Amino acid sequence: MTKNNFLFLLLLTFSFSKNAYSEIMILKGCNNTRDGFIKNEYILDLKKSIMIRNYIYNDKTFKKNRITDISVKKKNTVERFIYQEEDLILTEKIGYPQFYTQLLFKKNSPIVKIKTVINNEEAISNISTCKSVDIYSKES
Repeated sequence: MTKNNFLFLLLLTFSFSKNAYSEIMILKGCNNTRDGFIKNEYILDLKKSIMIRNYIYNDKTFKKNRITDISVKKKNTVERFIYQEEDLILTEKIGYPQFYTQLLFKKNSPIVKIKTVINNEEAISNISTCKSVDIYSKES
């Protein structure tokens, strides 16, 4: 085998051996401090930078929210972009520049927090505590 063939095979081997890792964090059985749910879960795909929230309101919460907003559905899925900042995972900001909210997660933590900012005044509070947090690493 010539030196060029050997280098080509070596290069070919390294180019196919590159693996991509993705990490998915799933929070299940999340109890909300204000509303009642039959199902409330968060799926955070850190590689795709997407959070998917699947929830089903219980009857009491559904009726309460439906009174003020007829577009409310009992069963819904919400997708938001996410990003990481130090040890936090944050959703995209929802609202206007002077007033916005975003969800905050910590890796391996069952607590979901909400950050509210009004005219640069920031408040963070717990909105949900989840029964389980599972983290899956996927290699492709």
